[in-house]
Amino acid sequence: MSEGDALPLGKLEIRVLHTPGHTPACVTYLIGDAAFVGDTLFMPDYGTARSDFPGGSAEALYASIRRILALPPETRMFVGHDYLPEGRNTFRWETSVAEQNSDNVHIHAGVTAEDFVAMRKARDAQLEAPLLILPSLQVNIRAGALPPASPGGRRYLKLPLNAI
Repeated sequence: MSEGDALPLGKLEIRVLHTPGHTPACVTYLIGDAAFVGDTLFMPDYGTARSDFPGGSAEALYASIRRILALPPETRMFVGHDYLPEGRNTFRWETSVAEQNSDNVHIHAGVTAEDFVAMRKARDAQLEAPLLILPSLQVNIRAGALPPASPGGRRYLKLPLNAI
């Protein structure tokens, strides 16, 4: 899918908004009054996606998020993950553009690109690699397809001995 593409969904339409930053391939799907943002934004009390994955960019993430937050304030937003921050023990998956603009701990209204990029880079430098990053990348770079089968017909995810 590419920026601006539209797919029919019954009487609705799925519009594609390219929102790179977490990875270069991230997209947001707009359906009616809802935005499905994947890993770009999290719940407002947790913030934003990391930008240190292969091809990621804090600058691109900031620009992508600002595009999402320029949608109408009443736009419902569905996040791909919810990490429970200190003090909250109930998972959530829905927020809104208005709530993100007022309450997002990383990128609420008024946060400049310079401030966001500095925060994101400093925070990302302290994060450990996700536990399943190597197997995930092997599938993600193939758009969800598993690696090709070996001569014996088995498929393998390979882990380098000196990784992480």
